[in-house]
Amino acid sequence: MRLRARSVRLLNGQVRPPSDKSISHRALIFGALATGKTEVTELLEAADVLNTAQAVRQLGAGVDQIAPGRWVVTGAGGFRQPAETIDCGNSGTAVRLLMGAVAGYKLSARFDGDQSLRKRPMNRVVAPLSQMGARFDGVENRLPLIVHGGQLKGITYRSPVSSAQVKSAVLLAGLRAEGDTIVIEPERSRDHTERMLGVFGANIDSAEIDGGLHPRVRASALTAANVYVPADPSSAAFPVAAALITGKSEVRVQDVLINPLRLGLYETLLEMGAKLRFEERRDPIGEPIADIVVSGGDLVGVTPPPKRAPSMIDEFPILAAIGAFADGETRITGAAELRVKESDRISLMVEGLRACGVDVEELPDGLVVRGRGRKSVRGGAQIRTMGDHRIAMSFLVMGLASKEPIVVDDADMIGTSFPGFTAFMRGLGADIEQV
Repeated sequence: MRLRARSVRLLNGQVRPPSDKSISHRALIFGALATGKTEVTELLEAADVLNTAQAVRQLGAGVDQIAPGRWVVTGAGGFRQPAETIDCGNSGTAVRLLMGAVAGYKLSARFDGDQSLRKRPMNRVVAPLSQMGARFDGVENRLPLIVHGGQLKGITYRSPVSSAQVKSAVLLAGLRAEGDTIVIEPERSRDHTERMLGVFGANIDSAEIDGGLHPRVRASALTAANVYVPADPSSAAFPVAAALITGKSEVRVQDVLINPLRLGLYETLLEMGAKLRFEERRDPIGEPIADIVVSGGDLVGVTPPPKRAPSMIDEFPILAAIGAFADGETRITGAAELRVKESDRISLMVEGLRACGVDVEELPDGLVVRGRGRKSVRGGAQIRTMGDHRIAMSFLVMGLASKEPIVVDDADMIGTSFPGFTAFMRGLGADIEQV
């Protein structure tokens, strides 16, 4: 499906983006590991999360939708031997967290995914899980992989990358390991796993090592807990960006998760001079939530510090798009992780931005966008997305403020994270249509 976005004068309205994907995955997995019934409210009903729901069914949990967005997970206190391959579709979060959770049980599970997921590196979780005692069968640590679990020993793992998926896989394995399991990262990644494990009754705290605090888990039995899923700040980034770059827009984005380790983009936008503020803070599940009110206006280029990268890794494509409308240079570094996402997001963003007439330079771990202010982007290109949902959405947002329409060559994968994206944006006044 090809989509075309054309320039609009302004956007206006109140919207709630889709629920947070990270918390949705974890609610299903933790509920499946727990004893009892976990009710999840506002679960993200997107392809990636529905694949996780099917995966935990195959591992022995009951998973039932009782109303739109309301699901009940009935856990039996652990996993059982699956009868068939567990297909995680396009989701790196699902496969890496599930491999960690499965590794603690005396069973063998075969994991697979789509062609994109098969290209993504799994050694980053295979290595620490192997140190703990799990065994893996596969070729070059790529999917499909068979995990043989059971009889794990806790480790102190110094991760070479700041990755919530790696950290979560190790901590979930640690729930069934002998002794302490500790994860040390170069920079702190998002901490949804640590927060939610506490809600489900895990024996989790922090260990002080090298002057810093790092998550530590011991063998634990989880107990069912109800989970409310707020709106995804990564999905909220698209209506926020569209409002910033289109005329005299004013948009309220409701019920957004504002976990401090997920706010890198918003900190950067404020540094760029963005007119945005947070209102109505709430905290129903141990995670802070707020409405984001944003208005259009002039922006300036900035250089966010590389250490901020883990808190905005999913938002780099849309930040690059916003940078094209800023005045001056926006330099994005510390983002080598983007090379191994659903696509090589760095090279695809550079290619697409150049096609739209933007001055951009590719770096090994990021890119430099030299913006010339609002109304400066030519557009008029067809963008190659390689089936990457965030690339597609980022260029569709660009098209709402470029001089000529922008077409993305494949928008089908947008549904993996943002179901109903086109209708959602149209509700604010966006001109996006199928071609």
